[in-house]
Amino acid sequence: MRTHETRRDFASDNCAAAHPKVLAALEAVDGGHLPSYGADLYTSLLEERVRELFGRHARTFPVFNGTGANILGLQAVTPRWSAVVCADAAHLHTDECGAPEYAGFKLLTVPTADGRLDPDDLADLARDARNRHRAQPGVLSLTQSTELGTCYRPAELAVLTEEAHRHGWKVHVDGARLANAAARLGVGLAEAAAGADVISLGVTKNGGMIGEAVVVLDPDADGVGFLQKAGTQLPSKTRYVSAQLLALLDGDLWRANATQANSMADRLAAGLRGAPGVRVVHPVEANAVFASLPAGVAEQLRATYSFSDWGPGTVRLMTAWDTRAEDVDGLLAAVRALMPGDVHDPTARAVQEASSPESVGFLA
Repeated sequence: MRTHETRRDFASDNCAAAHPKVLAALEAVDGGHLPSYGADLYTSLLEERVRELFGRHARTFPVFNGTGANILGLQAVTPRWSAVVCADAAHLHTDECGAPEYAGFKLLTVPTADGRLDPDDLADLARDARNRHRAQPGVLSLTQSTELGTCYRPAELAVLTEEAHRHGWKVHVDGARLANAAARLGVGLAEAAAGADVISLGVTKNGGMIGEAVVVLDPDADGVGFLQKAGTQLPSKTRYVSAQLLALLDGDLWRANATQANSMADRLAAGLRGAPGVRVVHPVEANAVFASLPAGVAEQLRATYSFSDWGPGTVRLMTAWDTRAEDVDGLLAAVRALMPGDVHDPTARAVQEASSPESVGFLA
């Protein structure tokens, strides 16, 4: 057996393997000749399924990756001269190597404590409308779930999207982990992105192999297919991307995968909260756990596990659809074994546990 077949890392849900049903779907569409560039049967079936989930006006554009999905989605609804409002922690701003700017979009970032934007932030940005010396906000981009592992509740989404539309802005949802948010909220994918004009629908982080999709809900968005081709995001053998989405969307496999990832994040957070000297620094509402570890622990832990640094003294630990309870428990045991002696003081531990936020289940 190859080593990677038993390895479980916590650096990203992108590290996970493809789900067996996704692989089976790929094998099922392989062989023979079919029309290319999205004119195949499976892409048509995907379009039907997406309309069932998101409404009869939804249009679907399978693409290669998440950055491409975000850029195409924004291009579909953003005038060339306007700006995109997003949280300062948004993947769009921090982890896409300037792709939005490369595509011609000015990003207007808003500081947030937990990755979620507030309606008051939008009002402040809208006050300078019609000043031709400044890029005009034209799109609100929300990340669901956010880069800090939090989720917008349906009521919060409603207020934000209504406020954006009141200012004449479109709404884009970066849904790389939309499935995790929907599973946590106990709603469907459409409800988890309610009010959006365009959605980047995640695949690879939830059991897919490669590819994402752009779901366009705005009936006025024109020329999206041309933008997809010009932006190098039109797969010639689209059937293979569409097959993955079909496998995940049929029978709610997407929900089962996301629920598993979320539950393992809950298990990990609960275990870390019980470890002396460790503090979970953000609410755990999807499949990300942000934790502050005692000095030196993270460096030693890297000998056996991978994860991401997230600011001074803080690490990000991601769970995935294939994360198992024994994987989490192994990581927790490794963390405890590396604890320096002074953090085992029972008084310090009691203070730590009392000050840590509680794990959350379904969100109202």
